Amino acid sequence: MTVKILIGRRFKESLNAEDIHLLISTAIDSKNWGWTDSLNKKLVTILFEKPSLRTRVSFEAATRQLGGEAIYLSPVEVGLGKRESVEDVARVLGRYVDAIVARTFSHMTVETLARYSGVPVINALSDLEHPCQALADFQTIYEKKGELKGLTLAYIGDGNNVANSLVLAASICGMNFRIASPEGYTLSQDVKSKVDGCSSDSGAVIILTTSPEEAVTGADVVYTDVWASMGQEDEAEERRKIFTDYQVNGKLMALAKEDAIFMHDLPAHRGEEVTNEVIESVQSVVFDQAENRLHAQKALLVKLLGIN
Repeated sequence: MTVKILIGRRFKESLNAEDIHLLISTAIDSKNWGWTDSLNKKLVTILFEKPSLRTRVSFEAATRQLGGEAIYLSPVEVGLGKRESVEDVARVLGRYVDAIVARTFSHMTVETLARYSGVPVINALSDLEHPCQALADFQTIYEKKGELKGLTLAYIGDGNNVANSLVLAASICGMNFRIASPEGYTLSQDVKSKVDGCSSDSGAVIILTTSPEEAVTGADVVYTDVWASMGQEDEAEERRKIFTDYQVNGKLMALAKEDAIFMHDLPAHRGEEVTNEVIESVQSVVFDQAENRLHAQKALLVKLLGIN
């Protein structure tokens, strides 16, 4: 069984464990490529409804370092579903460019772009998943630990799009995954159903709990994210109260394995979901994570556009 990590007509709509390992291997190799002409005469549209630092810059840098050209379109310039229908935007862009990188509020928007554009579409973040982040994260874990299968990743916090992609990728690759969230903020039933199917094949053990201590004890990787994601600003104060016991601090990290690494997809709200002590510790790999967004993006672009 596989799960959608990216959407494209010239590459698999779903990725299995072999695909993920191949992309990780390519991403690691790309660190030695330098500037190439692999995407010569290729145009990539970066279509964003949400602002971004890492996602935008890593995709633009990756495209240009591979010899292609990136065209950034902001929310104001396009007005997806407002100024013009998503279907019409997809049809037009598909006649101009070779691939679309979409960062949207609704996952349905990404699906619609893929359905109507006729060119590969990469999900650079939606309300449902953040697969490019998960790919870079797994690359980072592999680089630090030398393997994926059999490791235990503890995720502390909201069962959001990042958590969804991490647990789906973990269940495919045979990585154990524990998520600790307050009642009502864990993984959705739909995601749990997908995970059950994947983990039964890979042997991954998936645990949902309300206890951060239970999740972190003996873990190889400790991961957290902001308590209120983009678009949830009106819930931020309420969420601070609900998630106050879900902070990753020195005391919690001490329950993980001695050589455990700490991960965060950034931006981080220091003093909320993670303390400064942890994010600046020797166990923290958050900036290696951030760098790997560039290399993971290169791997995706090369594989999607079918260029050696």
